Amino acid sequence: MSDLPNCPACASEFTYDDGIQYVCPECGNEWSKVAEEGAEEAGSGIRDANGNMLADGDSVTVIKDLKVKGSSLVVKVGTKVKNIRLVDGDHDIDCKIDGIGPMKLKSEFVKKA
Repeated sequence: MSDLPNCPACASEFTYDDGIQYVCPECGNEWSKVAEEGAEEAGSGIRDANGNMLADGDSVTVIKDLKVKGSSLVVKVGTKVKNIRLVDGDHDIDCKIDGIGPMKLKSEFVKKA
């Protein structure tokens, strides 16, 4: 049928193109084409526990006590980690924590500071 996106408000498939925006005839919702294109591009990034996009050089805060594997050390909740680096893999944040040293974290256990 149509390659236009469904309405984000009511999920109707009867949207139409009105120049610079999309319009839903069923609920009257209007949304920007630019926002739709930006959402597609933003979907491929790494997000924190709250859904915020993370980038290289950001500062994050740990939201849960994390045991350091192979050690008796613990990264306490509220620990601020500066200048992160995003990498591919299960543990997608490469960082250096004061008092512990270099380590990798999962993005689901941090929030953007």
